[in-house]
Amino acid sequence: MSSSTQRKTRAPIVAIEGTAAPGFERVRDAFAANFARGDLYEDVGASLCVYRDGRAIVDLWGGHRDAARTRPWTRDTLINVWSTTKGIAALAVAMLADRGKLSYDDPVAKHWPGFAANGKERITIAQALSHQGGLPGFTDEATSVEDFYDWNKITERLARQRPMWEPGTKNSYHAMTYGFIAGEIVRRVSGQQPGRFVRENIAVPLDAEVFIGLPEVFEPRVAETIKPAAAFDLAAMKLPPEAIAALTNPAVEADRPNARAWRAAEVPAANGHATALGLARVYGAVAGGGSLDSVRLLSPEAITRMSEVQTRRPDLMLGFEPCWAMGFATNKIGVYGPNPRAFGHSGWGGSFGCADPDAKVGIGYVMNRMGADLVGDPRAKALCDTIFESL
Repeated sequence: MSSSTQRKTRAPIVAIEGTAAPGFERVRDAFAANFARGDLYEDVGASLCVYRDGRAIVDLWGGHRDAARTRPWTRDTLINVWSTTKGIAALAVAMLADRGKLSYDDPVAKHWPGFAANGKERITIAQALSHQGGLPGFTDEATSVEDFYDWNKITERLARQRPMWEPGTKNSYHAMTYGFIAGEIVRRVSGQQPGRFVRENIAVPLDAEVFIGLPEVFEPRVAETIKPAAAFDLAAMKLPPEAIAALTNPAVEADRPNARAWRAAEVPAANGHATALGLARVYGAVAGGGSLDSVRLLSPEAITRMSEVQTRRPDLMLGFEPCWAMGFATNKIGVYGPNPRAFGHSGWGGSFGCADPDAKVGIGYVMNRMGADLVGDPRAKALCDTIFESL
């Protein structure tokens, strides 16, 4: 049984700062309650931001940046958001598709010729982004986390690899490889490294602090990543080989983001750094038809296309049907509120960003104490439920 079902809520022990619009007081209460859970998910430091119809209706933060609780969490605190990064990478690809630079139906090899090696010549961009391409992990060579820091080395390794299944016949979460595939597509098509593309085409125009590859100047604002109090038991999960490959070669330590080398690298599946406000502005733009504050990221048609479900099979790693779209998880299991057209991406430990185009709501949540599960976090679910109940 998850510890979340056994929690004993205590009185909040931190001051919650920021604002919640009238009618959203319960969201503030739910956010504060996460600091008093009395279980493995109790927040140390966190931020939550919600945009609706182009304006911030919730902008909250509290707690501390470090496990020792010596540095207060502020509105502009940055933190590694793990796989929440994947949604930002997917948005970069969607923007290039919207500009006519690529089609989701294109073979990846059309833009990255070397990727065609060993039976991958027909893998489409859509299949790669929806975890159907057969490259869930590195299988042909021993890989270290340090290898991730050498872009050419790691993408050339992927280009040489043989898929683990006939592309398009299975889906299993591409935990780390997703980002290098999506990122190399962005690099080949735009001529820019994915981190630079995100900075120049998303972050700076939108005034949204989201980074893939964190400049050193921002180091003083980065919170310490606090690893889960209990590690997930990989053996007990009884995963198939395809899923095991995604988690073990290499196995990435939960506190790896505390190393400057990790923060500086570009790992578009896992090392994005963001504020909750930054994520909410990005997803607020998506929820608002592609624009926010007169800045247009992409067209409404592009949003419809990038959120189209590509597979309804159970994911071999996750064990449920995430109904993958073009790099986004759709909302079949209701993690992003009640509306089925909502979509986004969550990260290991609990962070998430999502957009609901029907309610015109974009949400960002970041925190430094990672939850105990590989997938699923009760804090995020409780916040989303309360937000939409308040609407």
